[in-house]
Amino acid sequence: MSSVLGFSLSRGVLNTSAPPIPKAYEWAARYNETSSTPLIDMSQGVPGIPPPEELRQAIGEASASPQNFSYGRGDGEPVLRLALVDEMKAVYGLQADIKMEDVALTAGCNMAFVAVIMALADAGDEVILPFPWYFNHEMDLSLLGVKAIGLPTLPEDGFLPSIARCEELITTKTKAIALVTPNNPTGAIYPPSLIASFADLATEHRVPLIVDETYRDFVPPEEPPHTLFTPSDSYPWRRTFIHLFSFSKSYCLPGYRLGAIVASPEFLASVKTVLDCLQICPPRPVQLGLAPLMPSLRSFVQANASAIQARHALFREALPQGWEIGAQGGYFAFVRHPYTGIGGERLAQMLVEKEGLLALPATFFMPTTAEGLGQAGDGYVAESELWLRFSVANVDDKTVLEACERLASFDAGSTYHL
Repeated sequence: MSSVLGFSLSRGVLNTSAPPIPKAYEWAARYNETSSTPLIDMSQGVPGIPPPEELRQAIGEASASPQNFSYGRGDGEPVLRLALVDEMKAVYGLQADIKMEDVALTAGCNMAFVAVIMALADAGDEVILPFPWYFNHEMDLSLLGVKAIGLPTLPEDGFLPSIARCEELITTKTKAIALVTPNNPTGAIYPPSLIASFADLATEHRVPLIVDETYRDFVPPEEPPHTLFTPSDSYPWRRTFIHLFSFSKSYCLPGYRLGAIVASPEFLASVKTVLDCLQICPPRPVQLGLAPLMPSLRSFVQANASAIQARHALFREALPQGWEIGAQGGYFAFVRHPYTGIGGERLAQMLVEKEGLLALPATFFMPTTAEGLGQAGDGYVAESELWLRFSVANVDDKTVLEACERLASFDAGSTYHL
């Protein structure tokens, strides 16, 4: 029991790691920035530009309309659900078998993940998560008493998860396999063939495959992110596939909290029970403002994605000697730093305090116990200390070049491993 509080806290919250982002911003606060050397923040996955003017205006008008102050549907406004179906057919192919009844909207993609897990799992059950993982997913599971079973991804594999290693982790307690692609934190883009193999594995073992595709619009456009929505007698996707999406990145709307679940209507019936308790309804003005504009905003989304892909290339080319990219895509680049004898968290702290460049250590995205590391072992812990996550989305091209100059001048005062 807290010495201040006159009551006890839940075991779930006490057993859950504190959010790591505030710790990083505490480090940043110690940097003495000037007008010529401002802080460069490449930590969070935050859009670096605002939404287009027409979208801002439409949301403002929807916010001012008296009729939009009332509750809406618990699964979201039909007009936006239908618009999302049309947009998904533009992304996954016109043949994609997706209907409005397959869509539920949520107050952000984190809400989508929590609602899905609450509909699938009970305390003591297990969900397989590749790591380095998106820490909110692991935190969500911990809060609910669901065990995150870590599936280590390796630098030599480009941080892509292994089907064989995943299958070894499936037990009678496994309630889902959860992937993120393009990945947060590594940036690794899972090829369609790998996603299809995970879908086959999930089907074989009769567990759902959850794929968080928050960054799907930032995949190079040569081919769809995957083909799971394509009609197929061998893979009727509604039996085991659960798709998650966030409007935050594609439409630069993170503060408005809007996400989506695309899954079987039979499964969504249970999810809606959860959502009624957690959100009542997703925020209405952003839904009503966005829905009619989604077709015309496609060019904005594509232009922003192209700019970020070009910035990834710029970052890769400008990195100083010794700093090596292990994977990149979506908003993120996962970078191996050139120092040994110093922990990743300490190095990230020094980097922002000395050079005013804020990135996140890989250890923020890792299991913290030997049991959690599972297959990975002690060698993986040592390797993880050598990696940092940089977000290229929150900065412009000029700032990327300045960041690389600061990396070149940085001296951690420990052993250089080149």
